Amino acid sequence: MSPELFAILTAACWGIGGFFEKRGLHLGNLSPQMGITIRTAVALVILGAVSFSQWKSITQAGTKALLMMVIGGGVVAGAAGMLCFYTAIKGAPLGRVMPIAFTSPLFGALMGILFGGEPVQIKTIVGMLLTVGGIVVLTLG
Repeated sequence: MSPELFAILTAACWGIGGFFEKRGLHLGNLSPQMGITIRTAVALVILGAVSFSQWKSITQAGTKALLMMVIGGGVVAGAAGMLCFYTAIKGAPLGRVMPIAFTSPLFGALMGILFGGEPVQIKTIVGMLLTVGGIVVLTLG
């Protein structure tokens, strides 16, 4: 399958999952932290099983690569991002939170341009503007 198809499947899984997570938080009167804990525990078990054969390659990754993964992926995206997301879905309608929360491509594109040497292209700028415009339309009212 193409990377674009996997990206679409990612969006679908996160969107559908967010719906069920919000319902579960409200039905169980659970805190956002409990939602993160349940999501993370289940994901760790499944991902650990799927990637078990590749764990020896982590010793070859290097300290800088591991720090980027731990700090960027684990602390910033994982812990801080999920805590903010669960707090948002616990307190606001999903139809308002999801479009705003999934502006991550904007931040990813900006990081790539500012720090990753990605070229500034007109299609990137237009795409970012369309994304922001769509989010404004979805969240008004």
